[in-house]
Amino acid sequence: MAKRLFTLADRVAVAGVGYTPFTKNSGVSTLTLACRAVLDALGDAGLGIDDVDGLATHRVGDSVPPSLVGPALGLDEPSWYLDQFGGGSVSHAMVAQAALAVASGVAETVVCYRAINARSEFRMGRAANPGPEAQYQTPYGLTAPVQHFALNARAHMLKYGTTEEHLGAIAVGQRAHAVKNPRALMREPITLADYLAGRWIAEPLRLLDCCLETDGACALVLTTTERARSLRRTPVLVSAAAWGGGQSFLSGADPTVSAAAALAPRLYGQAGLGPGDIDVALLYDCFTYSVLVQLEDYGFCAKGEGGPFAASGEGPPVNTHGGFLSEGYVHGLNHIAEAVSQLRWEAGERQVPGAETALSTSQPGYILPATSALILRRG
Repeated sequence: MAKRLFTLADRVAVAGVGYTPFTKNSGVSTLTLACRAVLDALGDAGLGIDDVDGLATHRVGDSVPPSLVGPALGLDEPSWYLDQFGGGSVSHAMVAQAALAVASGVAETVVCYRAINARSEFRMGRAANPGPEAQYQTPYGLTAPVQHFALNARAHMLKYGTTEEHLGAIAVGQRAHAVKNPRALMREPITLADYLAGRWIAEPLRLLDCCLETDGACALVLTTTERARSLRRTPVLVSAAAWGGGQSFLSGADPTVSAAAALAPRLYGQAGLGPGDIDVALLYDCFTYSVLVQLEDYGFCAKGEGGPFAASGEGPPVNTHGGFLSEGYVHGLNHIAEAVSQLRWEAGERQVPGAETALSTSQPGYILPATSALILRRG
């Protein structure tokens, strides 16, 4: 029997986005960061805390739940909230679940946030991998995310001839976008020579292959499309959302394939679109290799061609804010916020002319054998 799937089909919109500054030391708690980002997003939408009846976040013990953020802001009894355990792979699933709550009438206005002191407080590379594979890796010192991604990048190089220069092209390209982004932590232009001169972190990944450990917060206001049309900003519609994939980088059969390969057809099917219809792509870039493999697995190029494709500059613009490599790392949510800015046509110097559709993705299967993604469009 064929499955009958519920789809969002533009019934929910992002009506506001909010940020704190991205820094190396926020000097405040994650509770303070979360509250500031939520209030900033509500101000962007022209709403107040009294308009909110739902809160959602994702975290791995490094932030603060809605049960504390709500009362701190004066929201004592939300009709819906989500405190999703998990890292970057669930970032877009969290937003998708909030959208489902709005679409089903459980809540009317939900604010999704992610707050993290990832530089001054909780540094991910110092934490052991909590997944079941850790028992086989930790005794050998294989505990940091960069080590795991380095192994997969090397596997791609051996199988398809991918080069260091291909990875460098991604870092250089994203920095060129960040130069035009006032919010970005890293705004100094870099060349391929600068990239190649960088020190090894875990070969074949160098310093500029790695995302920025960042203190900061980001928030999104979701409400019904009908209501969003009466608010301050151009609504950005959630056309499709998917999560799953079933493939882990750490224990999958093929280390050159990510969870996105299984997820992508379902996501595009919901939206009635294909890769050629995407105007701007926000691809989870904890490391340059995660961008390369997603270019393949989301169908922008054939498997094995991600390196030359990235270096060619073909396809839609990728990570127009500079991404986690250059803007800052807020564990997924600042990709969605950039998609909103692009689709509102409010991205300033980095604006993609006439952008109507955006793909935004989460971590493509690190630790958890899953990923998540959204397709958004201008309302």
